[in-house]
This record gives sequence, structure tokens and C-alpha cells, in this order.
Amino acid sequence: MMNALFLSLMMWIQPGCQPAGEIVLTDKGKARHQIVLPAEATKAETRAADILRKYVQQISGAQLAVVTENNWKAGEPAIFIGNTGQSGSIGEEKIAGEGFVIATGDQHVYIRGGSGKGVIYGVYTLLDQYFGCRKPAQGPPVVPKKSRLTLSQHLTDRQVPQFVYRETYYPAPLEPEYQEWHKLHSFEDLWGLWGHSYFKLVPPKEHFAAHPEYYAFVNGKRRATQLCLSNEQVFRIATAYFKKAMADNPDALYWSISPEDGAGYCTCDQCALADKEEGTHAGSLIRFVNRIAAQFPDKQFTTLAYTYTIQPPAVTKPAGNVIIMLSSIDAYRHRPLAEEPSAAGFRKALQDWKKVTGNIFIWDYTTQFTNYLAPFPDYFLLQQNLQYFADNGVKGVFSQGSGETYSDMAELNAYLQAGALWQPHQPTDTAFHRFMAAYYGKAAKPLTEYIKALAANLKTAGVALDIYGSPVTHRNDYLSPAAIEQYSNYLDQAEKAAGSDAQLAARIYNARLPLEYTVLQQARLYGTDKHGYLVPSGNGYAPAPKFAARVQRFAQQAQKAGVKELSEAGIGPEAYLKEWQNILAKPWQPSLAFGKKVTLLHPFTPEYTAKKEATLTDGLTGNTDFALNWLFVYGNDLVATIDLGAAKALSKVNINFLQDARHNIFLPVNIVVETSTDGQSFRPVAVQPVAAVADEDFAARVENFQLTLKPSTARYLRITAKHLPQMPAWRGNDKKPAICCDEIIVQ
Repeated sequence: MMNALFLSLMMWIQPGCQPAGEIVLTDKGKARHQIVLPAEATKAETRAADILRKYVQQISGAQLAVVTENNWKAGEPAIFIGNTGQSGSIGEEKIAGEGFVIATGDQHVYIRGGSGKGVIYGVYTLLDQYFGCRKPAQGPPVVPKKSRLTLSQHLTDRQVPQFVYRETYYPAPLEPEYQEWHKLHSFEDLWGLWGHSYFKLVPPKEHFAAHPEYYAFVNGKRRATQLCLSNEQVFRIATAYFKKAMADNPDALYWSISPEDGAGYCTCDQCALADKEEGTHAGSLIRFVNRIAAQFPDKQFTTLAYTYTIQPPAVTKPAGNVIIMLSSIDAYRHRPLAEEPSAAGFRKALQDWKKVTGNIFIWDYTTQFTNYLAPFPDYFLLQQNLQYFADNGVKGVFSQGSGETYSDMAELNAYLQAGALWQPHQPTDTAFHRFMAAYYGKAAKPLTEYIKALAANLKTAGVALDIYGSPVTHRNDYLSPAAIEQYSNYLDQAEKAAGSDAQLAARIYNARLPLEYTVLQQARLYGTDKHGYLVPSGNGYAPAPKFAARVQRFAQQAQKAGVKELSEAGIGPEAYLKEWQNILAKPWQPSLAFGKKVTLLHPFTPEYTAKKEATLTDGLTGNTDFALNWLFVYGNDLVATIDLGAAKALSKVNINFLQDARHNIFLPVNIVVETSTDGQSFRPVAVQPVAAVADEDFAARVENFQLTLKPSTARYLRITAKHLPQMPAWRGNDKKPAICCDEIIVQ
């Protein structure tokens, strides 16, 4: 009896034998199963079969035959894909949305999907979670090599997505296979018309000259800032647009009817009355959207709850086929949205919209738009925010990252968001550790320490993480030189761990790019100080000897990494290199004001003025980045008094101002230079009027002004730059104009 039992156990563990409770799909490069499709398979089912066959061959070397169900011999082991006649074995209930089920029984495997690509998602889940394949980023996936592929005999995996719309906007998800592997969407595929759409419906270039009444009435004049939604012809033109566009693109799921990015909403009598009755500027918007939606009851329309339309109407509810896409743009990112004080307005808007509609999408933000490459350590908050959306009944999410351009931890961000968009309440650390192991391999440990150190230092610093921030702003906290050295040590360890693995080394170099970018940006601010790019030379300063080569290495690596622009609609690596080359080639300009004390009449804006008053006399000029080397004054004149320390013979003042209407920064209307011997009594020595800003001028540029002074000897110099008294009507918002000055050079 004992010998028989021993012999039986030995047979069970012999190679090629099948343990109880296990299905063997392939063994020693041979397939034991075949793929079985419905007799009339859908495109999604056929693609799912092709994907599975391809990857099983890559993993095991075995080739799975693909047959239709009418050619399958009953009893032969099979992988049933789609709605075959055999799929009833695992339940015939409808699978919600794009969900799927993977199940086994009687030596068979079953993969069924719901709508859309559900069955394809099921196949990729089988490959990823059960066969060990990984797709951490764009490019070829990680495919293990094992001749024997098995599954449990008692497997049932049912998954249904939390959100009906799931998009994370980074380079990796723009790759079609990555998108399907991680069960993501793309607005290009789902929307017939996306985003800010007013001027696509009624283009000003076609209509404004002849029909200004189609557009917003702002400050007593018709302007092409937004549409006039009470104008009947606007409704007719928009309706005609949709009729044609829907005929051309019948498969599109959603159509956007949304204001342009900016204010300048219509205040004509009818629009103003609608907004007054509704208690919000979204009143005229929702009434208009509902009218359009009523013309196309079988279509779905989205509109933006954003800036001036963020609060819902008090009377009119969105129609059943209207979806509200609510923006979280005003929130800082160093704490979860559920508790961050700056997100209070967003949270209130979400609760208020929930009272009037169950159709809510969120437009969220997970990158620093002003500096895509700056470290932006919100990595461990991404899932918490998506959980908050899910718990509040949100149906879809657009997580806007850096789009097509590489940014800080772009691969990690996309991966974490993808997993949480599908199932936000999965174990918190699961996706993170799976990504680190798959993407960084033997260097995963030091990279993990680097990422955790960034997040921990941000939390300890207690400073705001702003989507419109700058690495220069944080030079004294989580991006201080000491902190950067700490992070660099972890990356040094990672490079050492990579050894001769060129692919892994390149990934680590990319991970280091944000630190190098931070060092370069901060060097512009430090200038002649420690950590700056300038060193003493003769009677002035010159660039450090190896600095030009360092910038060039950065630009080359950024190009290899896929950096297309360093900020939203900004310059790329080549232009950044040229910008630096111009800075480094610029000879030092001696100034009687260098390093001298400055007193301001009106306060500067601290979040954009890193060196405070010293910005005007530190010897450094700025470029088109208003947060770097500019003294930013909001809603007031710049009135700066410089104490030269002793009476000096003065002849000329050289001064720069920034024009950047997109960020509400405008040239002064005039510049006055005054001198004084006692700091009390001043006399004018130069006046420079400045031409008015042209209409619709959104180009950012630096304007230089050279003022020749009346002959004078003085200790004190006062510069007064009068700010634009009010925002130009064409800018279309109710903010105050700002003024920016970088350096006052006195000769």
C-alpha cells in the first residue's frame, strides 16, 4: 500500500505530469490547447485571438491553432474567446461596460468581454497578471521565456471598470498597444469634437467681420472672446455643424460644446439675464447645450465646468445626454484633492453638480505645465485622487499630463494612473512595485528610494505643489542643492546597478533629467552666487568653464528621451540650448547699480519673484519665463528706488520689461527716471512713453528700453513704470494687468 502511494506521488511530480488543479496550456514548446472563436467572430474577438496567439508563441515557442467553434471537436482542450456557445459554462449574464471575465473549467479557458474592447482587455490581463508579461512603457513589452504555461483549474477573474472614460495623457498611452494593454481611451478616438470648441462651431475668421453679434458683448463692445449664446443664428450654425460632423464621424461617442480657454463671456442683455436667473455664468451655457442636445437625442454632449462656468445653474438641469466635465485646475497637488484647502472650490462644485446630474467627468492635472521636466512628486497621490472621484460618482476622467512630450516620471505616472483608472481601490502599492520591477529591474531599489525621498521631502517642506510652478521656487526646500545631492546619490547607485545594460542606463539618465533641468534653471537665478553659472573674471563675471558642455549634454539627452517642449506650448531642447548659448555668449554688463539696495513702493508677487527686490540689481536678465529673474508686480506700478551708496555721475539707464498677455503681463505705458541726492527730493531726468499693445498679441517677448539721462550726479535713482490701467478687452478676463522688470543697468 505504501509503495503504491509513493509511486503515485512520484508520477505526479515527474516532468510533464500535470498537478491536480492545474491546466497546462503549453509544455516543451508544444501547444495543448487551441483558440476557439465564435463562428461569426467580431473584429474585437478576432484581434483578441491574434494577440493571445502571438504572445503565447513569444513566451513558450508554442503555436496555438485558431479555429471557429463550428470546426472545434467537442472535448478537445480549448481557449474560448468571445461569446462562443461554450461560454455559458461560466455564466451567460451580461458583462457590464468594457469589463471581462477570465475563467477555467474542465481543462478549458474562457475569455469573454463586455462592450467595446472588453475581450481584448481580458486577453491582455491574462498575459500580464497570469503569464508574467509586462508593458511598463511604450516600446516592446517585457515577455518572459517559459515553455510551460499553466493556469489554475479553478480560476474566475471578473473585472468591470470603475470609469466609463479613462485617459491618462502622457507619451506612453499614445501608443495603441499600450492603450489597449492598460485599458485606456484616447479623446481623439471617442470625441467627434473635443475640449474648448466654441470657435470650431462658429469660427471668428469666417463670421466676426460680417457678424460681430455672434460673439461676446464685453465692456460695451462685441469681441471674439466667446460666443453670444442667446443669438439664434449661433444656435443654427452650431446645429448645422453637428449635423455634418456627425454624418462624417458616426462612430464618435461624445461631442463637446465648451467655452474657449479664458474669460470674456457675453454680457449682452439676454445672456446676462439668463446668467442672473441661474445664479451662474454656466446658466446661459447649459441652456444652450441643452438646446443642441435636444436636436440629437441619441448623441452625448460634453461641456466644461471650468473657471467662470464651474458652478451649476440654480434652475436648469443638464439634459440626460449632457455630460459635465468638471475641472480641478485651481488645486495645488501636494495633498489629496479630498483634503487640500485650495481644492475646496472644486469639491464644492463637484457636490453641487452631483445634485443636478449623474453625468460627471473630471478634467484633472498631473504635471507642471510651466516646467514639464521639473520634479513633480505627486506620484503617491494619483490613486487617492482617483478613489475620491470614484467615491463621488464620477463616471470618467481625463488626467492631463504632458501629452506627447516626455516629462518627470512620465512612464511611472501613466502606469499608476492607468491601473487606478480601471480599478482605483486596488491595493495602493501594487502597481508601483510592479512598475519599478518591470521598468527599472536591478536598479529598482535605488530608484524607489529616489522617488520616495522626493515625495517625503515635499511633504516635510509643507510647500505648495503648483501645476504652474517652477523648480526655482523650491530651491530652499524639496529642490534645495542639498536635497538634489541626496537624490543624485540614489541615481548614482542606480547607474552603478545598471552596469553594462545600455537600455536600463538610458532609462536612469531619463530619470535624472528633471534634476539636471532643475540645476540649470536654478543656476540662472543664482547667477554670480554659489551654484550659479557665473564665476569671477577680471573686473566682472564670466560663465564657468564647463557649463556650456553641461547644457549641451542635457539638451542631447532630452532629445533622446522624447522631450518635445519644456513647457506647455513652449520651446524644445534645441531652442533651450540656443537660449543658453545666447546667455553664455552675452558679455557681462557693468552697472553702477550691481548689488545695490532696492526699495519698492508697491509689493512684488512673492511666488514669482525669487530674489525679491534684489532681482533688479543682481546682474541677471530674464527670458520669456516670468517666474525666473523677473520682479513681478501685480496690479500696481513698479516704483523702485536704488541706493547707489554714494553720489555718481549718471548718463544712461538700460531696462527690460516682459510682454506676455497669456499670463496677464503687459509692457508699461510709460517709464520715468528720477534722481536724488538725499533720497527725499527727486527730479525727473528721463521719460519714455511706450506704445499701446496691439490687439490679439499673445506672443511672449522681452522689450528693451534705453533711456539717456539729463546730465546729473546723484546717489539715488528712482524708476517708475506705469502699469496698464486695465486689462485689454481682447484679453477677455477680469484680472489686473501685471508688470515685470528684470534688471536695471545704470551707467
